[in-house]
Amino acid sequence: MEIERINENTVKFYISYIDIEDRGFEREEIWYNRERSEQLFWQMMDEVNYKEDFNVDGPLWIQVQAMDKGLEIIVTKAQVSKNGENIELPTENGNTIDISVDDNIENMLDHKFGENKGKSAKDDDEDGNLSLIVKFGDFEDVIQLSHYFDGFDEEVDNSLFHYKDNYYLYVEFIGEAEDDDDRQEDLISQIFEFADDTEVTIHLLEEYGKQIFEENTLSQVREHFPATIGRS
Repeated sequence: MEIERINENTVKFYISYIDIEDRGFEREEIWYNRERSEQLFWQMMDEVNYKEDFNVDGPLWIQVQAMDKGLEIIVTKAQVSKNGENIELPTENGNTIDISVDDNIENMLDHKFGENKGKSAKDDDEDGNLSLIVKFGDFEDVIQLSHYFDGFDEEVDNSLFHYKDNYYLYVEFIGEAEDDDDRQEDLISQIFEFADDTEVTIHLLEEYGKQIFEENTLSQVREHFPATIGRS
């Protein structure tokens, strides 16, 4: 997915139909299945927030343009006027444009704002804890990480999924690492010694992936598989 930050309040991104299908969606259902289109939209917004720090904290003005090979989407943060009758859209010169809230806009805001979203590669879970999803191309790297993490099990919750020939580890920071940003960064750096970043969300993994370990992945892998010397 290609992302362009227009300004503080607006971001534009392009996603190809191939990318949409790789995320587990059919091209037709994003137009005719409201629930699935919302799932895709919030997955994309999670990625935008992760890469561009575009946090959604209010209503959104969304423009979608269908192109030959994908979708171009422009998202602008907006505010509802005090009387609730207008949507106030910020412009590049610092002014605002007032748009009357008709039934269509109200419906759009109802189902685009305030819904539960899938977790992104790096996000805060519903309890406020930092969570992370990483990808492994080889199970051997999962084994190596599990032994490297020996002694840190009480600082992370983790579960393992298999999806499209790759392994994905979902990690939530708890214990001493929960409120210690420096500790979290240290653990994340250690994880990325063996894993790669990914744009796959936990929602996609839960719906389309195969869960191998529901919890305590690293301690269970370490228990059943010995460490090997070096990496492939």
